[in-house]
Amino acid sequence: MITLASKAKLPTISGNFDIYTFQNSESEDHAVLIRGDLNGKSDVPVRIHSECLTGDVFGSKRCDCRDQLLRSLLYLGEQPYGMLIYLRQEGRGIGLVNKIKAYSLQDEGYDTVEANLKLGLPADNRDYSFAVDVLKYFNIKSIKLMTNNPLKIDFLRASGINVSGRLPVKSATTEYNRFYLTTKKEKMGHQL
Repeated sequence: MITLASKAKLPTISGNFDIYTFQNSESEDHAVLIRGDLNGKSDVPVRIHSECLTGDVFGSKRCDCRDQLLRSLLYLGEQPYGMLIYLRQEGRGIGLVNKIKAYSLQDEGYDTVEANLKLGLPADNRDYSFAVDVLKYFNIKSIKLMTNNPLKIDFLRASGINVSGRLPVKSATTEYNRFYLTTKKEKMGHQL
């Protein structure tokens, strides 16, 4: 269960949001950006975004994370209501140190899944339980999930969230992220 810890206005380049933080049993502080009144709404556009310091902050071209984050915020900023849940799950849940170790293995030719497995880590160690709690906290009837990851949809549905649709998050393919995106599609089932 979660309890509201703080709330403030957050004007951004994408539009005006409210930012929320919640307390729960986790040690990480996740952020939730809200646009409009969500209480009891159906088909709420929602992006659940896992932290990517290298992409989100530094603009790494190795992944499509920043592109997905910015496109999602721009889309949500044009809607009367919506939500972005920013989960502190760096490197698909393996942490920053291990992510950079995986990058080093990728420099040697391993793909993102092989690199994680070579380090003795799961290909994807993310957990979306906090997102489920947030969606229930706001009494949302159904969501349209902004994702390319079918496993995220499966997790939410198995947790009792009514996912009424999927909004694809398209991003640009570059020479630097082509191998990464191909791996996400072929080995992780992402719908790119």
